[in-house]
Amino acid sequence: MKINGKNMEEILYGMGLAGMAVFAVSGALAAMRRELDLFGMTVVAMVTAVGGGTLRDIILDVPVFWVQDPTVLYIAIVMAVTTPLWGRYLESRIKVLIWADAFGLALFAVTGTAKALSFGAMPIIAVTMGVMTAAAGGVIRDILCNEIPLVLKKELYALPAIIGGTCLVVLQMMELDHRLSIIVSCLLTLTIRLVAIQYSLSLPPVEKR
Repeated sequence: MKINGKNMEEILYGMGLAGMAVFAVSGALAAMRRELDLFGMTVVAMVTAVGGGTLRDIILDVPVFWVQDPTVLYIAIVMAVTTPLWGRYLESRIKVLIWADAFGLALFAVTGTAKALSFGAMPIIAVTMGVMTAAAGGVIRDILCNEIPLVLKKELYALPAIIGGTCLVVLQMMELDHRLSIIVSCLLTLTIRLVAIQYSLSLPPVEKR
């Protein structure tokens, strides 16, 4: 299964930049909570923004996106520098961080899946790449900030990404309009994640025998 078209490339590019900006903000907020200096904050913001996509591109054996187009690095730097200007006035940085992460998760899960499909990956591989794109940057961010990664916490995290990526694959198989399929898949992922955060939804634990 392969997605083609210049229009699709433009959609993915724009949504990818939006995801980078949101994840960079989440990285900067996490660094602020740990009282890192501006350099440390910039490093955390950058690895949060590009970590998942970098791993995806290496596994897919395609050119790493930010090496070809360093725009994302500039975005991450700008987000790192400007976030403290308004972030210091937040009542709860962790709450905003979690919500920003949710938006980044939705954007990256779907765009990561779509990119893998565009290079001819099988559906299950594409969905896996989407989850990896969405989760890896946040995991690196949390490890650097000495936090338990959000993906390992109680609320549903990886599952919304899996559902969103799968939704995109199914809609593409149905030959739905590319733009509409991406929007629907992103909204589905975001909705599930936000509901999980709001109501602390999680998968049932495995019972001991």
